[in-house]
Amino acid sequence: MTRPRQYAVFGHPISHSLSPQIHQAFAQQFGIALDYRAIDASPSAFAGAVKHFFENEDGHGANVTMPHKAAAFALADERTKAATHAGSANVLTRLADGRIAAHNTDGAGMVRDITERHSIDLRGHDALMLGAGGAARGVAWSLMDAGIASLTIVNRSPDAADALADAIGEPHRVHTRYWEDLSDIGSYDLIINATSAGTLGQSLTLPFALAAPRALCYDLGYGKSAIGFLAWAHAAGVRYAHDGMGMLVEQAADAFELWHGKRPDTEPVYRMLRARNA
Repeated sequence: MTRPRQYAVFGHPISHSLSPQIHQAFAQQFGIALDYRAIDASPSAFAGAVKHFFENEDGHGANVTMPHKAAAFALADERTKAATHAGSANVLTRLADGRIAAHNTDGAGMVRDITERHSIDLRGHDALMLGAGGAARGVAWSLMDAGIASLTIVNRSPDAADALADAIGEPHRVHTRYWEDLSDIGSYDLIINATSAGTLGQSLTLPFALAAPRALCYDLGYGKSAIGFLAWAHAAGVRYAHDGMGMLVEQAADAFELWHGKRPDTEPVYRMLRARNA
């Protein structure tokens, strides 16, 4: 019997990852035999583990999560436009000649989750991005392409916010403010939490005045990491508050299509994960 092509998700830690469940569910839709596993690699071991996976284990594709996305981008031989904008990669693919291609599907996945699953039109929104690290860079260009009116980036390190704004290069639409200004910078109808506070178990202290009455608040994380931000959003009285589980499923669908040439139906997989992680 021919051994199935090998796929994996790399992270540290990685035991919490839902990616194996997601990709197995996608594969079942098409009757594809899939070997997809989670690989825990420390930052110092990551590059070597990826090389071994692709060169010695018949690895065909890999998802990459924290804290390796920047390292995944760096080790690739070629990079998509989205990955180059973000400076990070959440998908690695072995090409026919053995080289490794880097992709970033986070931004496209987030926009599709918001606009298609939650039926919210992003055009014309004044957006506030909390955070300016890899997660923020992974989605910023997709937000711009989706037609938001303006993007204000606030980060505890102002230099990172300024660097992201400069990289986007649209000064009439993209602005930066200081974290200490949050109490008096007005309100926004789209607030994206791209900070690592929830993941690190830290709380975000945000003024309720940030949220316009009909605002959408969206956390790029999901599960426990998003609880604090979503609780703040509900207390602020926003109209919509969502975590990033739908984004997780959508970005995985992009990777699956890239590897297998087939587009999976994401909605039943999303509902399955919601039921299992309620």
